[in-house]
Amino acid sequence: MSTTDIIDTLAGIEPGSALDGIRGRRLQARENAQKSYLSLFAPIDTSDFSLVERAAVAAFVTGLHGESPVATFYRDKLAASADGAALLEAIDAEIARGRTSGPYGSFPAGPLSVENTAGLIYRVGAASKSVLGTRLVAALEHAHLLVFRPRDAASTDMKALLAAGWSNTGIVTFSQLVAFLSFQVRVVSGLRTLAAMNA
Repeated sequence: MSTTDIIDTLAGIEPGSALDGIRGRRLQARENAQKSYLSLFAPIDTSDFSLVERAAVAAFVTGLHGESPVATFYRDKLAASADGAALLEAIDAEIARGRTSGPYGSFPAGPLSVENTAGLIYRVGAASKSVLGTRLVAALEHAHLLVFRPRDAASTDMKALLAAGWSNTGIVTFSQLVAFLSFQVRVVSGLRTLAAMNA
């Protein structure tokens, strides 16, 4: 298993560079981000959330954020996994189907209701369902909710995951993975912007 720092790799940070120095000032944050990546994508136990499911969700979530080295990395990870090529075609179709901007959704009745914003209620397309299977269909729909409509998430959404065969442990790990990916996309984008400004 590689111990190369994934954010450094995706951001194109070379050892000894100015950005390497900047990241070195926040060593604990750097180490914790790498530990999070390894715990999510090289776990000891995959019984509740398989590696191919992790790669598929990662390709979908990062693809929703647009073209980037992060999205390419996870597309390649999925393509290299068992049955990944067939899944990748369906994931690409669902990224195109699910692309939107956000966040949006509704607040409970009160002063924040003036900020309610309508947006896409994403559902997996019929053509992709048989390729993805019940668990990934539910996962992609829930991931889209977390990325674009987090304030609309409710207990019924968790029940949909449970009904699709996700365990409580799997749902927790899945939620952590989606949150980590959103963080990773933003950090890599920020670092690459800094690198371009200092080039």
